[in-house]
Amino acid sequence: MSEPIVVGIDGSDEADRALRWAAAEAVLRERPLHIVHAVESWPYKAPVFVPPETPEYLAGAGRRALTAAKESVLERWPGLATTTELVVEEAPRVLRDQSEKAFEVVVGSRGRGGFAGLLLGSVSMRLAGHSAAPVVIVRGDAADRGEVVVGVDLAREAYAVLDYAFDAAAVRGARLRVVHAWQSFGTLVEAGLVIDAEQIELDLRNQVMAAYGPLRAKYPRVDVVDEIVLEHPVTALSNASRHARLVVVGARDRRWNAPRLGSISHGVVHNGQCPVAVVPLH
Repeated sequence: MSEPIVVGIDGSDEADRALRWAAAEAVLRERPLHIVHAVESWPYKAPVFVPPETPEYLAGAGRRALTAAKESVLERWPGLATTTELVVEEAPRVLRDQSEKAFEVVVGSRGRGGFAGLLLGSVSMRLAGHSAAPVVIVRGDAADRGEVVVGVDLAREAYAVLDYAFDAAAVRGARLRVVHAWQSFGTLVEAGLVIDAEQIELDLRNQVMAAYGPLRAKYPRVDVVDEIVLEHPVTALSNASRHARLVVVGARDRRWNAPRLGSISHGVVHNGQCPVAVVPLH
């Protein structure tokens, strides 16, 4: 259990919420917590255009933020192994590098820059898919109650996403809801073809059960509910997130020049009402 839970902070309220979630996660999983603050390197690269004291000021502010973050964690969880790190580098690169040695990386949904705003822009979309570890975006209701929800795309290898979701449900003692959403074939209906929706739903349910079947033996205590819904996947998962403690979706791949998140994962990150975990597809 040496791989830490890594959390990025920037002093914002959203980052503070991410810190609390990450600390509770570390305690739950009996893993160390590693708190990271990124100091953007542009002042160092262009000193002519900024006051000479700016880099030192930013580094000092970062160290104070890390000290305060660690103190707040240890005040509530005094036995938690907690380390801090100040890194002079662009936040996207820091997150990517940290993910190589992390169990998961946790960030807030918004903030003052740096980590907390990462996963709402184009840079963050690349990072979520490029990360070597799952990335958890803490947003919405971060209460420790409700189900774990996972979205399954039957067109892609889903084992890594399902395994993370089963594990998350197991450590929390929560029910796991496996959701697959599909949309009607409008063009086929318009062409006069008859669509047997009930048979399609049955076939899809069997495929979903087959996808997570091998994990039932690995996690025998997890109560699993599968849900096949006729609506857009973003709508289905966003609705499910209203009563969930965590929603799990998959990223695409780790090629730097490819889109990092598909439209579905992107939509859930933006519209989810609880923390969202984006799991890399290895």
